[in-house]
Amino acid sequence: MRFAFIIVLFTTISLSASAQWYHVNISLKKRVRLPLIAIVDNNSAKNLQAGKLIPGKIPALNLSQSDYSLEAAEEQMIKTAQHNMRFRIYDVASYNFSDLAKLYIKQKRFSEAKWYLLQSNSISRQENDDKHTIANLMDLALIKADMGDITLAQQDLAEARQLAAAKKWTDNMTDIDKEVKYIQQNKTTASKTELRYADAVMNAQKGDKKSD
Repeated sequence: MRFAFIIVLFTTISLSASAQWYHVNISLKKRVRLPLIAIVDNNSAKNLQAGKLIPGKIPALNLSQSDYSLEAAEEQMIKTAQHNMRFRIYDVASYNFSDLAKLYIKQKRFSEAKWYLLQSNSISRQENDDKHTIANLMDLALIKADMGDITLAQQDLAEARQLAAAKKWTDNMTDIDKEVKYIQQNKTTASKTELRYADAVMNAQKGDKKSD
């Protein structure tokens, strides 16, 4: 009888310990977070504070890539940005958004690129990351110019130059000045093209009237 009692006692203790370990293990699994992943291009590397995620590198996109590859890259970038926003790693998420915008620019999806650059710019301002803000403003200016918003593009470049001048970043100022000239030249070229088209239409209309 005593031997049977000891067996029952050990069995009870073993089951209780197993149950406790099961609950502890489940609790730990609920608290485990997946390792953070960031996709940032070579030009957007940034010194982060201790304990924060160090961004990696993303390979340069190739326009000859298949639609499937571009969609896969887009999906991965969106997941990464959502992940960093969820865990409040806003500075890295800002670069994720600008990288996503660059992907859309390559595909000439300007409206989507503009939206993500605005999100990135909003965060970079809050983080006082003037370098990134300037880069975003320059990209925004080119997109707006391509979309026909020349005045808004010039305003973005003026703001970018003001930030660069305040920090005395001469290289950035030079790049901005080049972009200003590029947009001005394109505006002039576009205006001349519109005038030539208008003249051609007027001449065609005159010819139709004479033939009547």
